[in-house]
Amino acid sequence: MLTHTDLRNLQTRSLKMQSWIRQQTFSPENTKTLRRFSSWEVSELILGLNQSTFRGKIAADPTLPAGKVEPDGRQRWFSLDEVNILRRKLRPRDKTLTPPRPSGRAFRTAVANFKGGAGKSTLALHFAHAAALDGYRVLCVDFDPQATLSHAMGLTDVGEEQTVWGIMARDLVHETEAMNAAPVAAASGTALPRRHIPASITNLGLQDLRIGDFIQPTNWPTIDIIPSCANAAFVEFASAQYRHLNPEWSFFAAVSRYLDQLPDDQWDLIFFDCPPAIGYQSMNAVFAADMLYIPSGPGYWEYDSTTSFIGQLSEALEDLAEGFTGALPAGDVNLPKAFHDIRFVMTRYEPGNDLHRAMYEAFGKVFGEKLAKHPVEMTRAVEQSGRFLSSIYEMDYRDMTRETWRRARKSFDTAYQEFRDVMLPAWQGMNDKTLSADKVSQEEG
Repeated sequence: MLTHTDLRNLQTRSLKMQSWIRQQTFSPENTKTLRRFSSWEVSELILGLNQSTFRGKIAADPTLPAGKVEPDGRQRWFSLDEVNILRRKLRPRDKTLTPPRPSGRAFRTAVANFKGGAGKSTLALHFAHAAALDGYRVLCVDFDPQATLSHAMGLTDVGEEQTVWGIMARDLVHETEAMNAAPVAAASGTALPRRHIPASITNLGLQDLRIGDFIQPTNWPTIDIIPSCANAAFVEFASAQYRHLNPEWSFFAAVSRYLDQLPDDQWDLIFFDCPPAIGYQSMNAVFAADMLYIPSGPGYWEYDSTTSFIGQLSEALEDLAEGFTGALPAGDVNLPKAFHDIRFVMTRYEPGNDLHRAMYEAFGKVFGEKLAKHPVEMTRAVEQSGRFLSSIYEMDYRDMTRETWRRARKSFDTAYQEFRDVMLPAWQGMNDKTLSADKVSQEEG
């Protein structure tokens, strides 16, 4: 017979192997570092400039970063900080190289699906890295206790209080205190029933943490993350207890309320990596998101799981909209929840596979224009990046044939560009609507 003790022993053995794998993957200091980018990558793939033009501008302006030169003198290599300086200073044909950024807060995208292995973490990781190379400042939120995204971003020693669980527990205390302090209701002449939060929660001190205490830097200078860890798995059990303590607590809006407190101009894009289930964490991601990006593999079971996911998510959102009718305001979240867009994208796609092509056609017939036109292809380089907890953008093309690396990068570049083309109009429309609402409020005031 095996008990929890045996599971703990197995975990201990696994952690030892995990440490060894991390040493092979990260630097000798057990810290993940970001490589430099060659002048070819910077000019053609990042800034979209002709190599000769790029080299000429570097040579003509000594104030521009010159990068590091290889020992043989043939290639220069630039850090991402240097790339961003070049992006700001270079103006080919008097055209800016900085990406468009509507006014207002950051745009939030949740990458979600029921199915494990659908490519959620891979897509969130690559979109975050592609966006950073595009010139955006990115915040990732890892809602998945498996913490794949956190590990891929170089975070391996995370306490549960630094995760979404900590944000939700902090929100519970703050919201309950606000309810207890609410004035007597004008209509009924009675105050809301007082809710008590036990010392076992308040003594943790999470309610005293600042909003920035949950955010960690990554090995990318323009990417930060709210990480996850294995111990955060109990958030589902804890949240059920919290709801019992205060049934009026709009648990689904905790992360949204938290994100609403962040400075509008600190990040541009926020990506959520969701767990493969509908629960307290995933519902928080959904309610905080402006857009849903739903990845699916090319098999029938993935299609079946995706169908179940959107059906059960629909029911969950409907139940919340009805169950919390007349409840206290949930921050800037309105009920029923509305998204600026929903998109499906096929992952692990092999264009030469007849089944994959047939499944992509079936997805297209069902989801129409909501299906991304460019699936993410499964290539040898993509498989290798997964084994080493890295994106294709982090991998050095000299470690394989340049064509193999470029094909994998092109697949994610195209998928990201399609995401950006969908996201930007939604982002602009979202902020236009906010500005209009503010104007109406000022006129009424």
